[in-house]
Amino acid sequence: MLQPPHSSLQVAAVPAPRVPARDRDQDAPWHTEAVCRRDEAGLFFAPSKEPTAARLSREEAAKRVCARCPVMVECREHALLQPEPYGVWGGLTAAERRVVLARRRRRDMELKKAARSTTDRIAAAG
Repeated sequence: MLQPPHSSLQVAAVPAPRVPARDRDQDAPWHTEAVCRRDEAGLFFAPSKEPTAARLSREEAAKRVCARCPVMVECREHALLQPEPYGVWGGLTAAERRVVLARRRRRDMELKKAARSTTDRIAAAG
């Protein structure tokens, strides 16, 4: 029997306890513990030509699922490192991940620039 869309969200009233990464089974991949494995995939990925209001509603529902996931941080880092171009991963949409990546690149450039500046000052003083 088919379930109505998003029916699994009704069980989200009690958040799953977060288990620190060091306490998890290190042999199992992080995604085996992902809460979204039990939810419909359509919640996390947009159908073609989805109206804006429907997309925003779906993304918020997906983020609520992510918020109770014990591997949300691992999922987010995976999506940022790949980078995953579509869907909600680790509680972030593709657009939100692009912002995070841009900030990381900017921060990395600033750190490199500061390190070069320090190296230049030390070389000039010595």
